[in-house]
Amino acid sequence: MIRASHAITVALLVNAPSLAAQAPADCYRVESMATPPGRAPEVSALTFDPDGRLFIGLRLGTLWSRDPASGEWSQFASGLHWPLGMIPGKKGELIVAQVPELTRVADTDGDGRADLYETLCDRWGLGGNYHEFVAGPVRDGSGNFYLGLGCSSTGGPVRPPVRGPLTRKTPEGEARGHHSPVPWRGWVVKITPRGELTPFASGFRQPNGLVRNLDGELFVADNQGDWVGTSPLHHVTRGGFHGHPASLVWDERVKEGPWKMSVAQLDALRKPPAVLFPQGDLAGSTAQPLCDTTDGRFGPYAGQLFVVDWSHARVHRVALEKVGGVWQGACFPFLDGGGLRRGGSRMAWAPDGSLWIAQVSRLWGGTGEGLQRVVFTGKTPMDILSMNLLRDGFELRLTRAVDAETAGRVDAYSLQRYRYRYHARYGSPKIDVASVPVRAVKVAADGKTVTLRVDGLESGFVYDLRPRGLRARDGGVLATRLAAYTINRLRK
Repeated sequence: MIRASHAITVALLVNAPSLAAQAPADCYRVESMATPPGRAPEVSALTFDPDGRLFIGLRLGTLWSRDPASGEWSQFASGLHWPLGMIPGKKGELIVAQVPELTRVADTDGDGRADLYETLCDRWGLGGNYHEFVAGPVRDGSGNFYLGLGCSSTGGPVRPPVRGPLTRKTPEGEARGHHSPVPWRGWVVKITPRGELTPFASGFRQPNGLVRNLDGELFVADNQGDWVGTSPLHHVTRGGFHGHPASLVWDERVKEGPWKMSVAQLDALRKPPAVLFPQGDLAGSTAQPLCDTTDGRFGPYAGQLFVVDWSHARVHRVALEKVGGVWQGACFPFLDGGGLRRGGSRMAWAPDGSLWIAQVSRLWGGTGEGLQRVVFTGKTPMDILSMNLLRDGFELRLTRAVDAETAGRVDAYSLQRYRYRYHARYGSPKIDVASVPVRAVKVAADGKTVTLRVDGLESGFVYDLRPRGLRARDGGVLATRLAAYTINRLRK
């Protein structure tokens, strides 16, 4: 387990009716796509194979393929238990994460329909609780798979038949919330190509999306709730504990029950998130992150992460950096509305570089379902590309040259810092909120870098930045209304 200090997030605030500004309509457009006719459009998984064919999974357990030339759908497989993620395997096969198992689904005779269903691994528990979701898979360079296993909710019971041993429930008198009644609930697990399962990292509430960045590092998005003050993005390494104590009942290193441990003891074990998404301002219920591997076909954000949101019609963007050996960085709004539906759960890149989004409403009362794609028109938005930490402030890199007159004023930037309480209750308000005056601004000669000098940076906070009135040299309005940087380590 990893001992770590509290993280600090910094956000930039703007006086605007909606904090999550959408990318300009002339830069990105949202298109609704047809789904298989006669079927409820509850799309819970999607991927593209190397030939450019789209595969989707529907909540009721069927997989469908879409011909890239005609757009026609054909059923590929059936009989699955809520497929919630999939990636292509060898030609003609998919690796599918369904609720009870990781499955190889393959068309071995080339007729376009699966004729082989092979269990790769099912060595995790099922309590029959409605909240026991699964996320992934993602695969590393050695062929290992990683899955995120959600905890059970007190909003529903454990229902027989139960798979795996049952552990004790939270004692009466303790704060009740998500729990881990069967093995590896609240964990990210690693599965070898031979199907061997290893519990990899613990402390997750509902890890509803996994991704590897361009460096091969694993990141997981979790959801606000008990023990989770606001929706986070975690950098996940073997043995880490990420804050939610329920999963510790299955950790042999924890000698006493986690519910007997104090908040201070749990906090000392906790590895803080790489990024915190300000709840409401940005996040509702974050789902799958996706790394931009399009080499510029989706705009200027190559290598960054996009994170879809289930409860808001939004897609967030994350620019990470490593400081003192620790991952941290800033999150930004990317899309907010503009034709985008709620219910976003999974995403995938099409061969042409467009971003496809699967939407499903049957989780916990949301609306929005179907299949949409986001297309880059070729026009670069005026945006803050990244917010990087300096020893005495922040460096903003821009996608287009900024007008020095509007960007060079200290009153063009409203900067706050705050943090979220780590406690057993559901969510957290912003606490220890304080204004952070910007004392100096420097605009680079090319107009693409702005340096903000501030006093009193501290780790463990979110720095919330909201610019006002910035324009491009050609008159374009800055799309970014909010940039939130989480500080885990200061620069030395």
